[in-house]
Amino acid sequence: MPNKLQQVSEFYQCNDHSLHVRHIFNGGGEPILMLHGSIENGRIFYTESGKGLAGFLAKNGFDVYVADYRGRGQSKPSVKEKNNHGYHAITTEDIPFLIAQIYQKTGKRCHVICHSWGGVMFASAYVRFPELHNKVRSVINFGTKRQVSVTGFEKLFKVNFFWAWLAPIISKKSGYLDAKKLKMGADSEPRQAILESVAWVKLGEWIDPVDKFDYRVAAESVDWPPVWNLTGINDSVLGHQQDVRLFMQECGLEKNQLSVLSKQAGNLKDYDHIDILTAPEAVNDHFLHVANWLREH
Repeated sequence: MPNKLQQVSEFYQCNDHSLHVRHIFNGGGEPILMLHGSIENGRIFYTESGKGLAGFLAKNGFDVYVADYRGRGQSKPSVKEKNNHGYHAITTEDIPFLIAQIYQKTGKRCHVICHSWGGVMFASAYVRFPELHNKVRSVINFGTKRQVSVTGFEKLFKVNFFWAWLAPIISKKSGYLDAKKLKMGADSEPRQAILESVAWVKLGEWIDPVDKFDYRVAAESVDWPPVWNLTGINDSVLGHQQDVRLFMQECGLEKNQLSVLSKQAGNLKDYDHIDILTAPEAVNDHFLHVANWLREH
């Protein structure tokens, strides 16, 4: 087995776009697909120097694949060049394609690790396409919620004012939101994706805004693999434990494990929506438990 962590950028052609996948490995091992959330890309999971959850798990013997959604990260064309797609396209095309590619390449079922809205899109794909069920071994979600039921100023500003009202307005001309320039995120977001997520983030049914597919009804008959949800005690809006539980209930997973990471629970710090994946303390904290949980499943 090589002593040095290896990172390779791979590009998978999916219809009219190319999806970038960062392959991080230190030998063989069970495959893991990592899916990011809104206004970010796969770099939430890794750095060039090997930091982050992806590098940690690769050092611990896993074969890690970190995806950039179409137009995000190093995927081509960029959102700034082509942005006539939303989350429906990612859910119905890109995620099933990525899972199939990894299964074909490795010959093994993959673990799937998601951050934030990435968990919503994966769950939507999983309940919609039964052919994915024999290709996925387990699922871990960090700060994944669909609806935002919590109240307060931060929710009003981030969700009601910025995401639901201002973002569609300022992205209308260009077709995308330059969240990085606005210092509101790590990557640009297509306007269509914003509009589709606004329809879901409000309290209401889990129904596809494009073709009206009823995900909640479909989820009632899904036999899920092992699923573990984690969120931070300081994740006050974007992945609040109340809303994580709400989405678990929609999926029929209310009896599954939910860990709220905090000092009171024995963790090294009180985590929030981002540092649950980026804090230096995580390496000697819940990352260890994630690796052990994956080995068990």
